[in-house]
Amino acid sequence: MANNLTKQIDTLRQRSNSQLLRHLKQLSAPKLLEEAIHYSILGGGKRVRPILTYLVTNILGASINLADKPAVAIELIHNYSLIHDDLPAMDDDDMRRGELSCHKKFNEPIAILAGDAIQAFAFEVLAKANDLSYSTRIALISELASGIGGNGMVGGQVLDLSYEKKDVELEKIAYMHSLKTGSLIRSSIRMGGLIAGADPSTLSLLSDFGNTLGLIFQIRDDILDVTGDKAQIGKPKGSDKKKGKATYVTILGEKEATRRLHEQYTIARKLTAELGPDGAVLGELSFFIATRKH
Repeated sequence: MANNLTKQIDTLRQRSNSQLLRHLKQLSAPKLLEEAIHYSILGGGKRVRPILTYLVTNILGASINLADKPAVAIELIHNYSLIHDDLPAMDDDDMRRGELSCHKKFNEPIAILAGDAIQAFAFEVLAKANDLSYSTRIALISELASGIGGNGMVGGQVLDLSYEKKDVELEKIAYMHSLKTGSLIRSSIRMGGLIAGADPSTLSLLSDFGNTLGLIFQIRDDILDVTGDKAQIGKPKGSDKKKGKATYVTILGEKEATRRLHEQYTIARKLTAELGPDGAVLGELSFFIATRKH
């Protein structure tokens, strides 16, 4: 990845972290709940989704200052989903980002309630984004809500659980991941477009790119589960297979999954080229996500 993009991503990651910290200081809750929330959100993370929102806002000509609160909301939602994903009733993971998951560090009820509180706070932050117009705030709230609901992330999580230890066709797996992983990534990108006042054709193009990037992210995740280093991926290698998860690697094998990853990356580059020269940064980011080590 080009050095200038590396610096840009690092800068936006730092901006995301500082904005998260600033907003979390405004969250009032019982001490134990606050501790669980801060532990889960501030303990690391790639911040891919807020970075996407910042980048799209910028390349479409709007000030990234306008994206601060939407970026916080997106990362809050992502972290709520991770807390709930790790619960014994869901994926039952003891580790997250190389540390104890929330329910192991605290307890299961606190983890559930921390996730609930984070989700609610995300929409509160969006609703109070007073530097954006009322209509833009409504559009952003609607976009985020639809991206994580029954026909979005949560619906995908339900399908993921229902497919465990079953032989499932690849088309169903692709659809499941388009909801579970792809929906929030797509919303992160579209929200940048909404902040910048993008026209319908540009929003449609951003949606197509978001769907493709979500697939890239998921296939790479599935490959890393088999090939990744435990210290880098932050959890035991091969955990998907042990749980009987249907993934691109378990269905297709590592070689074919890698080929499809490259295929989707090619599609992503073509889509970003349609955004003009400024869209190149999204193409480079696609490469970063397709080749990441964690």
